[in-house]
Amino acid sequence: MTTRLLITGGATGLGKSIALAWAENKKSAVNICIADINQERGNATVAELKAQGADAIYVHCDITKQEDIDNLRTEIQSQWQGLDIVINNAGVASGGSLEGEAIDQWQWILDINLLGMVRVSQTFYPDFKAQGHGYFINIASQAALTPIPFMSSYNAVKAAVVSFSETMKLELATDNIDVSVVCPSFFKTNLTESMRTSEPAMKDMMDRILEKAEVSSAQVASTIYQEAHKRTFLILTHKLGKQAFLIKKLMPTAMYIKSMLKKTKFMHRMAQKS
Repeated sequence: MTTRLLITGGATGLGKSIALAWAENKKSAVNICIADINQERGNATVAELKAQGADAIYVHCDITKQEDIDNLRTEIQSQWQGLDIVINNAGVASGGSLEGEAIDQWQWILDINLLGMVRVSQTFYPDFKAQGHGYFINIASQAALTPIPFMSSYNAVKAAVVSFSETMKLELATDNIDVSVVCPSFFKTNLTESMRTSEPAMKDMMDRILEKAEVSSAQVASTIYQEAHKRTFLILTHKLGKQAFLIKKLMPTAMYIKSMLKKTKFMHRMAQKS
C-alpha cells in the first residue's frame, strides 16, 4: 500500500527533514509532494527524496493564495488521485515587543501560519471525507504552550494552531479523519531566514537561541514520524518542552509566572539593546 503525503513548506528546514524521515523509514511505498514557494530548493529536495526511493514531486504553492492551493490539489489528483496525509508545515517567524510589532506584521504572520493552514485544510478535507479516511498533521510550536516574551504574534498564532487542531480533531473524527498537532521547542533550523522584526535585537536573540539548540531538525522529524504512526494528538518533540508543559499544568499560575519572569530576564536584557 502506498502512502500519499503532502508537506507544505517542505523544501527546506523541518519540512524537508519530515519528508526525508518518511522516505528513509518507509514501511511501504511513499509518494511525497513538496509544496513550497522556493522552486530551486524544492527541486533539490525532490531529488534527495527520489534517491531514497520515494515518488516525489514539487509543486509551487503560496498558501496565502487560494488559487495556488487549488492548483496544488489539481496536480495531486492528476498524479496520485488523492492523499492520505497532509502536513501543514509552512510557516514564518516574527518577533518584537508589544510596541515594536506593527499590526501589518501581525496580519502577515496570521495570514501564513494560521489562515494558510486553514485554507489548505479546507481544500483537502472534502477529498479525505469522500475517500473515508485522512490525516492532518499541523505544525505549531512549544511557544504555543509555554510562551516567552517579545514574540507576541508568533506565540499567539501558534496557540491558535493548537486550538484549531483540537477543534479539527473533535469535528472530523466522525469522518474517520485524524489530526495531530506538533509543538517543537528550539532546534537548529533556518527559521530566522523568514523572520520579520523591526527590532534588530530580537533577531540577534533568536539566532543565539537557535545556534545553542542541541536538537536537529532531523531529530524532531524522527519524533514526528514515530508519534504520527501512533496517531498521538499532541506531539511534544523535546524533553525539556514536555517538562515545561507539565510544570505549567501542575504549578499554580502565580507561581508559574513568577518562575518564568526569573527565567526570561536575559531576554529583557537583550531587548533593551534594541
